[in-house]
Amino acid sequence: MNTGAGETWPRLRLGVNIDHVATIRNARGGRHPDPLRAARIAAQAGADGITAHLREDRRHISDEDILALCSEIELPLNLEMAATDEMLSIALRHQPHAACIVPEKRRELTTEGGLDVCAGHNRLARYVEELCGAGIRVSLFIDPDPRQIEAAAVLGAPVVELHVGAYCDTEGAARARELDRIKAGALRAAEAGLECHAGHGLSFETVGDIAAIAHVEELNIGHFLIGEAIFSGLDSAIKRMRAAMDKARAEASGQMSA
Repeated sequence: MNTGAGETWPRLRLGVNIDHVATIRNARGGRHPDPLRAARIAAQAGADGITAHLREDRRHISDEDILALCSEIELPLNLEMAATDEMLSIALRHQPHAACIVPEKRRELTTEGGLDVCAGHNRLARYVEELCGAGIRVSLFIDPDPRQIEAAAVLGAPVVELHVGAYCDTEGAARARELDRIKAGALRAAEAGLECHAGHGLSFETVGDIAAIAHVEELNIGHFLIGEAIFSGLDSAIKRMRAAMDKARAEASGQMSA
């Protein structure tokens, strides 16, 4: 992706993660609120894709949700999944547009960090190969670490998604250091021929600096949007996030072109 002076940056895509619509539903059982309905609202509000994490313990998204999302929405589905034979079988059966391989621990509240692709190369290789062979666009959820980015490129996955949670969770000088790591990671990914996405913990406050990174092509945002929807509605929350992303992107692109 050429982002030199005078070049128009590509539109930054927004993937809306609907996991926690299912979390609320599952807290009481039954069918309400429906993740499929949330996906349709997201599409109307300006999302470019839907993300859903099918966990081993099925704590939020269910197998039935994945079936409905694959068959009934027009937006691309990004299936977040652990590198297990069960999840590989499900992905190959349903054929989502994309599959993001993430680390998964049974007791974690949410994903705690990126995959260790360096140490897990031999284990991950079969999953990347089979998913890519089925025409599913594979991404690896990793920390913005040059070693992990290099390992992802060697593994043959076309996309990396940078874990930006440390940036979102810190302030001041620590946040600035994390932002520098993300910028360097996105540039290194582009140099390695990888498409770069980012996600985890993004909010109205934190999205601007990440959206302004030229080599980041997609953001995946979920928990914050579902939480904000309680107060303003899902449509409004997504539209506000979309506007914040577009504004930061346009301003950064204008500064580069000046």
